[in-house]
Amino acid sequence: MKRSVLAISAVLLAACVVAPLAAEAEPAFTADAKTLRQIYEHLHRNPELSFQEKNTSAVLAAEMKRLGFTVTTGVGDKWVKARAMKEYGKLEEGVGGYGFVAVLKNGPGPTLMIRTDMDGLPLVEKTGLPYASTVRDTAWSGEESGVMHACGHDIHMTVWLGTARELVARKSEWKGTLVMIAQPAEEIGLGSMSMLEDGLYTRFPKPDRVIALHDNAALPVGSIGLGSGYVMANVDSIDLLVKGTGGHGAYPQDTKDPIVVAARIVTTLQTLVSREVDPQDSAVVTVGAINGGFKHNIIPDEVKLQLTVRSFADTTRDKLLKGIERIAKAEAMAAGLEGDKAPAISVKDDYTPSLYNDPKLVERATALLTKEFGAAKIATATPTMGGEDFSRFGRTTDRIPIMLMWLGAVSQAKYDASLKPGGAPLPSLHSSQFQPDPDPTIETGVKMMAVTAIDFLK
Repeated sequence: MKRSVLAISAVLLAACVVAPLAAEAEPAFTADAKTLRQIYEHLHRNPELSFQEKNTSAVLAAEMKRLGFTVTTGVGDKWVKARAMKEYGKLEEGVGGYGFVAVLKNGPGPTLMIRTDMDGLPLVEKTGLPYASTVRDTAWSGEESGVMHACGHDIHMTVWLGTARELVARKSEWKGTLVMIAQPAEEIGLGSMSMLEDGLYTRFPKPDRVIALHDNAALPVGSIGLGSGYVMANVDSIDLLVKGTGGHGAYPQDTKDPIVVAARIVTTLQTLVSREVDPQDSAVVTVGAINGGFKHNIIPDEVKLQLTVRSFADTTRDKLLKGIERIAKAEAMAAGLEGDKAPAISVKDDYTPSLYNDPKLVERATALLTKEFGAAKIATATPTMGGEDFSRFGRTTDRIPIMLMWLGAVSQAKYDASLKPGGAPLPSLHSSQFQPDPDPTIETGVKMMAVTAIDFLK
């Protein structure tokens, strides 16, 4: 395409007015064309936490209806409310399943699903941008905090809308069914599950392929990262309770000290990665929190550990989880803590599975995007131990091929400066300082997704 994607998108259809929305109001629209940049700034300024994306979802859904898509809202709502009641015994105001599905049929052909995520993070923004978020809210678990799009979901949504506009404008170039989904709660790893459990693949056209993008805080604008096979990790959260017999710190012989046992467990756990996992495989076992005791001279009755465990292969995940249980119980046994004094281990059942990019999709996209953008703009994405619940869309029984692509979001000037000796490091995703370079990032993203979608819909 010769003309700017932003320019093309701006004249296709009118966009939303970017004033903040009232809590219960329908989004307002004008007949005047609005640019994607204005939509981006609105989304950035008005982030919403996981399972609270009511206004964000309303803005996106209204735009998709204007484009001619058949839109179904509230996908996952019953699941979300039931889960909140199970987890917390209450339902915070505004919590719900705000995912929606937009379908556009354009004759016979394949079915392609394109996903965006919508939620922000519980973080106070410190970018100093004129459109910075000042929002504060309470999460569905009850904690109050600032709210920020520190992971770039505002970029994702804007590119997603721009892609929908492009594909509507270029309907003569593709045939088939386009399914655009807006997913809540990626940041807590439950959004894709809520939509799948609510019949995403049975109530709506089942996709032949599913694609998405994620902005990248280490790639300059204009760059695209593509990785084949495992690109993101299994993510497990584990609670481990070490039980002992407390007492006076001056008489340790009369106690079974859980702090000492917990310390042994922490150090022995490191051998799971160093001595039980193939060095050519990847695994992480991190104890992120250890809490026990409250006074210098009192040995407590228990110590609580919180772990994050990362892996790619499911067999490695299974080895790590079994190893953690084995080590915890063995260290406790060595200290004489057995039976009802054995450690209690709880593995969260909502773990995020590893993301496997279908090699054939990646090969096809690499050839296509190299031709479109040039080889210098295509980077090989190395696997990361971060998690992304987009993975679940390819984890159903029929293993639908999926692909997540990385989109460079750092201004070229900042990127170049970071490479110089003594240069300031780039803020990472989830940093209060993270700020994408909006216009070129959005333009590249829309072009990348539209070109890929049209190719996959031939």
